[in-house]
Amino acid sequence: MSTLKYDFTIDNLGECKVKSPIDLSQHHGNFRATFVRDDAYVRRIVNSYDESPDALEAKSNQLEKAGPREYIYFNPEHVTAGICTCGGLCPGLNDVIRAVVRTLWNRYGVRRIKGIRYGYQGFFAENGYEPIDLNPDNVDEIHKIGGTYLGTSRGGGDRTAEIVDSIERMGINMMFIIGGDGTQRGSLDIANEVQRRGLNIAVVGIPKTVDNDLQFIDRSFGFETAVQQGTKAVNSVHMEAHSQIGGIGLVKLMGRESGFIAACTAIASHETNFCLIPEVPFELDGPNGLLTHLEDRLKRRGHAVIVVAEGAGQDLLEATGQTDASGNKKLADIGTFLRDKINEYFKAKKEEINLKYIDPSYEVRAAVTNANDSLYCERLGNYAVHAAMAGKTKIVIGLVHDKYVHLPISMATLSRNTVDPESSLWRDVLDATLQPVYMVNNMDTVTAKLKKAKEETDAKALARLEKVKAMKKN
Repeated sequence: MSTLKYDFTIDNLGECKVKSPIDLSQHHGNFRATFVRDDAYVRRIVNSYDESPDALEAKSNQLEKAGPREYIYFNPEHVTAGICTCGGLCPGLNDVIRAVVRTLWNRYGVRRIKGIRYGYQGFFAENGYEPIDLNPDNVDEIHKIGGTYLGTSRGGGDRTAEIVDSIERMGINMMFIIGGDGTQRGSLDIANEVQRRGLNIAVVGIPKTVDNDLQFIDRSFGFETAVQQGTKAVNSVHMEAHSQIGGIGLVKLMGRESGFIAACTAIASHETNFCLIPEVPFELDGPNGLLTHLEDRLKRRGHAVIVVAEGAGQDLLEATGQTDASGNKKLADIGTFLRDKINEYFKAKKEEINLKYIDPSYEVRAAVTNANDSLYCERLGNYAVHAAMAGKTKIVIGLVHDKYVHLPISMATLSRNTVDPESSLWRDVLDATLQPVYMVNNMDTVTAKLKKAKEETDAKALARLEKVKAMKKN
């Protein structure tokens, strides 16, 4: 990604002239919570050895700090806010909805808050989904259940003009959109259409991706809960495997293109012997293939546990050639494929094994957040409201180096965040599992494949960046 020149300049609807109704201090040192200054930034690159030009250039390295401003753009009495949740389920959606509603209502006095039902589909009249009037009374308890109070769906984000038509009809001037990278690209299109029409509508995204694959941010909400749930599944199959002759536990976790859940679960569980993720190719057969190492593990210890991300090993399977409503490729099932291949391998050798397979994906998606994720969601929702009230638009709220910042949607969605095989995280996975660095028989072939994949990823990101630059010029 060294060829990319990032620009973290934040779009504003206009000058902030309205005194905030929140009673906070203007100065540090008086032991009172303070407003955030407009010139407060967080450095993106903090490594002391980094002397690249990007580390010194403000637009590439300074991220605007999030938080309440002393002066805001919108008069709270004139605000009609909208909230929608898009894409797949993720722990924490209700926590975010609750936080946004309560901050609007209790801190700013906003009394018109509309919940758009079923994601982008809720904007289209033909579907008949009337919005829900939201207030603290009807959202106060929703954090105690999984899913989303507003409902969700995939697709529809490309019908930009119709969505903005609907936003105008409802009188919404502040739109909060909770969803992943595809959803946020849709929200950027909405914000651009709003700008084209000359409307004063703030569009603020709250990034939702259980896979933790949004660029730049430390982690996405729901991720910690997903790891916790994945760890429970691993502990269960480990107990089964440890109690059986030739026991093998196989757990498939979420992670289409990014293996963070699988990697972190492998470390957290302390029981995983093989972790398979999309970013690190592996082979089944041959002297350095997975099956040979699995057989060796069984001979040495009598049992084994494998954690596999859903997007791992797709080159070993026949592609489905299908996409979902969001445009994501439908993956072939690596979990059942591995289960069958492992059983066939040991059957051919006439060796007894007892394999137990668990796919807890939808249990993970629908889970109630753990305490840390709930705290995170609350703060994301709060910061999203503060940003919108200050007239910030075309942004998502992100956590960078444990600080909350405003990130331009255009930058946050350039590329996916993935596990770097050279990173300390993957090194720690190898330490935890004791698996080989690569389970392949020809490293040169793998290196060439990984290099090509990176070049393709960088090219896509560069194309998106050029598109962003062209739109700004126009």
